[in-house]
Order: sequence, then structure tokens, then C-alpha cells
Amino acid sequence: MARRITADALTVLSVLFVFSFGLQYLLTPGAVAPSMGFAHWPTGEAAEFLSVKGARDLGSAVVLLVLLLIRERRALGWALLATALIPIGDGTLILVHGGSAAAALGVHYATAVGVVLIGLLQLSVAKRAKRSEAAA
Repeated sequence: MARRITADALTVLSVLFVFSFGLQYLLTPGAVAPSMGFAHWPTGEAAEFLSVKGARDLGSAVVLLVLLLIRERRALGWALLATALIPIGDGTLILVHGGSAAAALGVHYATAVGVVLIGLLQLSVAKRAKRSEAAA
């Protein structure tokens, strides 16, 4: 039970974190963008890519929240593992384009590790629940 509560609490925190970034990138992209770690930001119409990042983050958060709410733990665990590719991609792009290694490692790759751990925890909870159902 404690493992399930921990998994759910961590999942909710990660969903809120991603959802808040999505909203910030849609509503105030110029204010939050420098924290991403890129060396140079596009200006004018090219800066619209920040809206895409915001929409991507919101969509990812909603998918994870729905899976949690409908109690599809196994799917949630796998979705979390797949979602970890997003911060890995972000961090890699930052490094490839000469951005901040500290941001790539300390923000994006650290986020990916956290998401992977939460995903594995959800898969563990799902496996235990399946065993309990089979034993009953």
C-alpha cells in the first residue's frame, strides 16, 4: 500500500511539474525559455516553437494523468518510461547546439532519471497488484 501511495504521489507531482511547464511555455514563453539551457533563442516567428513545446508538455501530462485516474498502472508505467525520452531528447539537443551542459545534465537528464524511476515504480505496483489478484 505504501508503495502504491508513493508511486501515485510521485506521478501526480511529475504530472503537475510537466503541466506547469507546458502552461508557462504557452502563456509566457520568453520568461521560462532561458531556463531550458539553449545558448541562443530564436526571435520573431521562429520563437513559435516554444508553443509547440508547451503543447507537447500539456499533452504528455494529460495522458499520464488519465492513465493514473483510470488506474491503468501497467500502461502508466510504460507511458512514463516512454515519456522519459522527451527530456533525454531536450538535453541532447541542448548539448548538440552548444547550450548549457549544467542544464542538460542537471535539469533534463535528471528529470529523465526521475521519470524512469517513477515508471519502474508504477510497473512494480502493477505487478504486485496482479499477483494479489491471482492469489485471491
